[in-house]
Amino acid sequence: MTSEPRVRPIALTIAGFDPSSGAGITADLKTFSAFGIYGVACISALTVQSTLGVRAVEPLPAVLVRQTLQCLAEDVELSGIKIGMLGSFPVASEVASFLAARSGTIARERVVLDPVLRSSSGAPLLDLDGVRVLREMLLPRVGWITPNTDELAILTGAGVPAGDSLQREQVPAAAARLKEIAARQGNGDLNVLVTGGHLGQPDDFLLAASGEPTWLPGEKVVTNATHGTGCALSSALLCGLISSLNSLQAAAGAKAYVTEALRSSYPVGKGKGPMNHLFRFD
Repeated sequence: MTSEPRVRPIALTIAGFDPSSGAGITADLKTFSAFGIYGVACISALTVQSTLGVRAVEPLPAVLVRQTLQCLAEDVELSGIKIGMLGSFPVASEVASFLAARSGTIARERVVLDPVLRSSSGAPLLDLDGVRVLREMLLPRVGWITPNTDELAILTGAGVPAGDSLQREQVPAAAARLKEIAARQGNGDLNVLVTGGHLGQPDDFLLAASGEPTWLPGEKVVTNATHGTGCALSSALLCGLISSLNSLQAAAGAKAYVTEALRSSYPVGKGKGPMNHLFRFD
């Protein structure tokens, strides 16, 4: 008597390709694997980068992104979607159109947007028109957004001088502002998880769809392997949501995963290396 084959949830990542595998598509797929979820992927942009930084970004043609998303959606049932770097206005628009066309088949609360606007080395990764698409077309169609403090300031138009970041005491009001922007566009159920890696103490701030605010205490791990922490957090968050965790459990679980991946990292490259996404298999 043969047993039934195990069925795994399938998650889609839409993001850029990082040749060093510290961030982007390959990092998302490693994170999905760490949580026992099968990952499929749509590349939004190619990059020339290593642990030493980003040298070039080349967004894919929007038509190719559209065809990839349609091809995957026709073949597999998606349990959730993580959206990372989009690279250009046309690609961002295609992703928004894809979500709009499938609003009845993919639960909004299992769509996570990581608004990647700049690389950790400061290179711009999305044009101004693309940022507008994030605000006006993607915010209404996602259940979660995971900005760092710099990205939160840009998305909300917070009056922060160029080169400066939001301070801890400014984060709750800015997160509420982002929820207000989404609510005005018909999405009153947005969860905002602000990553605190740029703060002195790396605490994250969760403003749940219910309006409940929570600071998630963070541990400062001394390591040079900090490339792609935001990618891993948003992907781990999606995995928790797919596993039916509530908002606080999913956010706390994602933060704990990233902390351990940082703690168990090993040297790769000459710059800011990758975390150990697959530490659970060591």
